[in-house]
Amino acid sequence: MSIVFRYLIRQIMVSMIAVSGILLLVFMSGRFIKYLGSAAEGEIAAGVLFSIMAYRFPGFLELILPLGLFIGILLAYGRMYLESEMTVLLACGLSEKQLLAKTLVGSLPVMLVVASMSLFVSPWGMKQVEEIFNEARKATEFEMLAPGRFQDFTSGSRVTYTEALSEDKRQLQGVFIAEYDRNGQGVTLITAESGSQLIDPETGSRFLILEQGGRYQGLPGNLDYNVTRFEAYGLKIQSGEAGSRELDEGVSTLSLWNSNDPEERALLHWRISLPLIVPIVTLLAVRLSRVNPRQGRFFHLLPAMLVYITYLGLLIVARDALADGKVPEWLGMLWVHAIFLSLGLWLQFGSAWLYRRRLEKEARAHA
Repeated sequence: MSIVFRYLIRQIMVSMIAVSGILLLVFMSGRFIKYLGSAAEGEIAAGVLFSIMAYRFPGFLELILPLGLFIGILLAYGRMYLESEMTVLLACGLSEKQLLAKTLVGSLPVMLVVASMSLFVSPWGMKQVEEIFNEARKATEFEMLAPGRFQDFTSGSRVTYTEALSEDKRQLQGVFIAEYDRNGQGVTLITAESGSQLIDPETGSRFLILEQGGRYQGLPGNLDYNVTRFEAYGLKIQSGEAGSRELDEGVSTLSLWNSNDPEERALLHWRISLPLIVPIVTLLAVRLSRVNPRQGRFFHLLPAMLVYITYLGLLIVARDALADGKVPEWLGMLWVHAIFLSLGLWLQFGSAWLYRRRLEKEARAHA
């Protein structure tokens, strides 16, 4: 039986890794595009994009692994049913209970990985992302510049453009700056052939020294602009606001455990629920993977996916209800797990139980 166990688990893991890899690629690509847009707008530095994605990887993994395992079992066992491999195994003495037990044992490592990601690794990663975002908020406009792009910086209501920028971001070529007055009516336009960064050694203030350019100040629509030509012009570089941005996902599990806030308690229940999904979806998948060869290889995937989507959707609803105080904390999200655990047990053993009941009735009737 150990050979059969290794064969079954290998089939499941190969399918799970393939499905999880594809899902990770899809979800992480979408998130990367979002962060790439933020970098293009100057909200975060382009150099930290891959660091953010690396820290967010555990958060993606904790959500995708249960789904990958669910689909992996459906695909692996579905193929074995279609190719009569499962029929041969059952004919050789492997019972359906043994098949379920071996699959549940094989899902335990996945459950442990999801638990470690959900309870410890993912919150730590989101904490690092939070620090990166906070550092980006304090970054100077000079550090956020990208050549060949108009960038709007909120620190001074200023739009900045540079044709070229050195690698150390200290030298600029072809500079254009448009800065609006505080009253929002007047505008100041500055153009320069080149620019460089200067740091005051006494105060630590940063200045942009522009060379060979002009300054145009006035009201749009009027002709009375104040034009000033200069060989060198100093412009103070504003730093971002030092305010912090806290991400709920970055709060440690221990802090959530000691918290009395309903939203944080709901987040704690959510983190605990993620590893509990694994054995329940395994129970569901083993039964839903049974397929008639006449139905086709992927016929059973649609109802199975509807079950999984309903499961995850109800967990989200339960989390929101718990955060709003509509559900007592002792109940939490357990009622959702109980529903689908009961469904899985009924699908797995319900028909056999009904068959025994019918035999008992027939035996009593003949008696």
